[in-house]
Amino acid sequence: MMRTFMLMAAMTALVGVVGLLIGGETGLILALVLAAGMNLFAFWNSDKVVLRMQGAEPLTPADSRGLYEMTEGLAARAGLPMPALWVIRSDQPNAFATGRNPENAAVAVTEGLLRSMSREEVAGVIAHELAHIKNRDTLLMTITATLAGAISMLANFAFFFGGRDRGIGLVGTLALMILSPLAAALVQGAISRTREYEADRVGAEICGRPDWLASALERLGVLSGRIDNIAAEKNPAMAHLYIVNPLHMMAHDSLFATHPPIEKRVAALRAMARGGSGPWG
Repeated sequence: MMRTFMLMAAMTALVGVVGLLIGGETGLILALVLAAGMNLFAFWNSDKVVLRMQGAEPLTPADSRGLYEMTEGLAARAGLPMPALWVIRSDQPNAFATGRNPENAAVAVTEGLLRSMSREEVAGVIAHELAHIKNRDTLLMTITATLAGAISMLANFAFFFGGRDRGIGLVGTLALMILSPLAAALVQGAISRTREYEADRVGAEICGRPDWLASALERLGVLSGRIDNIAAEKNPAMAHLYIVNPLHMMAHDSLFATHPPIEKRVAALRAMARGGSGPWG
């Protein structure tokens, strides 16, 4: 949590620095106001925006093929309200959670996940997403994505509004436009990777079987790399929300990867399983 807090502080500071370079003290204030306004909008509307951008549709208990009952049981085990369930018409097996708090949370799964995974593996995936809700990662990742967007917007403004007049010159302005979004992506990726490891651990505790989630991740790693997720490809900024990267890249723990390597996540879960845990259900 301390590492996450420090990374969030770095992201906020980066917003201020970009604003300062563009417009001095006035730019600094305006940049922070812009970031605050974007975060306020994201706080109240992030779940609706994300679900719409990913083409998700509400999933009723009658159409959930037992998923509703499974999620209800896991949510009770985690001490959480029942989240809304949504389905994405994609053959790629994947899932994500969104929402500003546990009382306004949603879990979206793809049709490919329900078709290609065993009941135990689906339980592991749902437990992972409930862990994100329990840890309030859904709000955290929305804020980091919003701050990253604000930084990219401000960096583009630098070319048109005063960046060169602040004494940084044309080369400095171009460097600001290129390096600021890269720095934001680096910090955003670091936060996302940190929260994925924690969600794996808490998710394994929720379902009581780390090996279920480990098996699911192994299968997801293979299948998601073979099948396109059109909605995610159209909106790559949302890729960090999914349990595994839906974009067919960043397979290793590189600087800009939004997900840790699957083999490292599986190894941690296998080690946790050897320590012993009780089954769910």
